[in-house]
Amino acid sequence: MTDQPSPALELMADQAGERLDQFLARRLDGASRSQARHLIVDGLVQVDSRLERPAYKLNTGELVTVHPRQSGPVEDPVEIELSVVYEDDHLAVIDKQASLTVHPAPGETQPTLIAAIINRWPEIASIAADDPEADPLRPGLVHRLDRDTTGLLMIAKTADALRSMRDQLRDRTVDKRYLAVVVGAPDPPAGLIDAAIGRDPADPRRMAILDRGRPSQTGYETTERFTDAALVTCKLITGRTHQIRVHLSAIGHPIAGDSMYGMATPLIDRQALHASHLTVRHPATDDPLTVTADPPADFRSLLGHLREGELLLGDQPVKRSRNEPADSVKRQARSARRQRRRRSQRIR
Repeated sequence: MTDQPSPALELMADQAGERLDQFLARRLDGASRSQARHLIVDGLVQVDSRLERPAYKLNTGELVTVHPRQSGPVEDPVEIELSVVYEDDHLAVIDKQASLTVHPAPGETQPTLIAAIINRWPEIASIAADDPEADPLRPGLVHRLDRDTTGLLMIAKTADALRSMRDQLRDRTVDKRYLAVVVGAPDPPAGLIDAAIGRDPADPRRMAILDRGRPSQTGYETTERFTDAALVTCKLITGRTHQIRVHLSAIGHPIAGDSMYGMATPLIDRQALHASHLTVRHPATDDPLTVTADPPADFRSLLGHLREGELLLGDQPVKRSRNEPADSVKRQARSARRQRRRRSQRIR
């Protein structure tokens, strides 16, 4: 891995009406359309200093800035203990521990999950040679979890398996559910958060609710209430970066221990978020495959303290549920949908 920054590439749009991902695939040497999409979705592409979707139709003269990934070649294999909860010749599912970054990123100096994957399954490193859409720096990686989010993560062991699971994620047929401990108790206790998410213009490390963001939906259901907190089950309908953390914070109930989108608590030193359930169609048999994982010790300890009546926030005021944040999110979602319809009409 390397920390040396690379300069951004600036390109001028020269064909009105061309899709942004098609433009990048045409102008970037050796880049496929899928690879261009990855750059756009990961927030590494700006059009006149703003983020756009892969399908955005360019206007002649717009400046497209491409920020390269600040990572070097595929990591060298490193032996890191992995909890493998399912494995066959086509795929593996691991129960990821906290404090493990999934893939190389700017400023990351410790070995990541990619290094552990290559060490355990060396054949995965060659997947990109058989699948032009695969990211060669993230071999076998189907989806991601944040560094301090624990739980189930799928790994493709073959190019065919990667294509199958990537298509299922794209078609939103994968059932991914998470457990989260949140500040306060959501009211209503169950619902759907529908609010577009994009990279925060004020801080590129964060994501935010934005009218011009990507459509994002999270279902939630309260399963247990405590004095100043609640245990909720979240179902991902879309899969954006930091989606659950951003959505729960937006309705006034940030995840316990999430210092980026909420607040710290003495009861746990990371965000209390765990990927507990995964159902996917097996890439070889097409039969449904369901895998589950119980939360780790620190998450269980947090629940134990709350069940004994301890306060999540200590002496801080209890954060009660209010209708205003949820209503604001709904207004934002309606506004974003109207903007998308107007944009679509202009394109036609």
